Amino acid sequence: MSARRRPLVAGNWKMNGLRASGRELEAIMVGAGELSGVDLMVCPPATLIAQFAGLAGGTPLAIGAQDCHPEPAGAFTGDISAEMLRDAGATAVIVGHSERRTCHKETNADVRAKALAARRAGLLAIVCVGETRAEREGGSARDVVRSQLDGSLPDGLTAHSVVVAYEPVWAIGTGLTPTTNDIAAMHGFIRQRLASRFGDTMQAVRILYGGSVKPSNAKELMSVADVDGALVGGASLKAQEFLAIAGAYR
Repeated sequence: MSARRRPLVAGNWKMNGLRASGRELEAIMVGAGELSGVDLMVCPPATLIAQFAGLAGGTPLAIGAQDCHPEPAGAFTGDISAEMLRDAGATAVIVGHSERRTCHKETNADVRAKALAARRAGLLAIVCVGETRAEREGGSARDVVRSQLDGSLPDGLTAHSVVVAYEPVWAIGTGLTPTTNDIAAMHGFIRQRLASRFGDTMQAVRILYGGSVKPSNAKELMSVADVDGALVGGASLKAQEFLAIAGAYR
């Protein structure tokens, strides 16, 4: 972790959470005030963004979103634009999560359009990349991630407008994690790829690791070279677990 990069631990709640979940958020907010060395973010389902943004207002805890439509408005029943997310109080949006790429057949071009929408609306884009188990075992993990980076990231990015999250698909929700050497190698490769395209300013971009991050492995994972925080799934639903992960930076 570079001293120039402030770590970020973001929780992706996925399709979990009701209004009563505000109690869990309030517990996270209390803990966030005690963790001065790390940025904390919770990305709840869209139905909770406005409520959570209201609760977290004036605290160190940021509220993000999980997806957006590329267009600012229009006849897209059921979709939500980046501008709507910003209006509801979100400051960031996850795009290109493997579950979106797989379940909704999102292409790199789709993800790039959403990243552009995030920038248009003034949201931080958290762009996800990662290979499947078969791709890693077949030796093509770097090729897959390179293709996702090249196709998903729009031109003109700055270190302050984007965060990259490396999430090996086979590690999400499975309890499996790559070795620390594998993670360091991939994060170093991602940073090198970003610098080759966008210039040395990309040394300041934060690259998160995601995939079965939990309190028991957080300190080890967060100490890996070029890992600047975590994108946390299931463990972010409980304040105690989420804060224990962020506590790796205490």
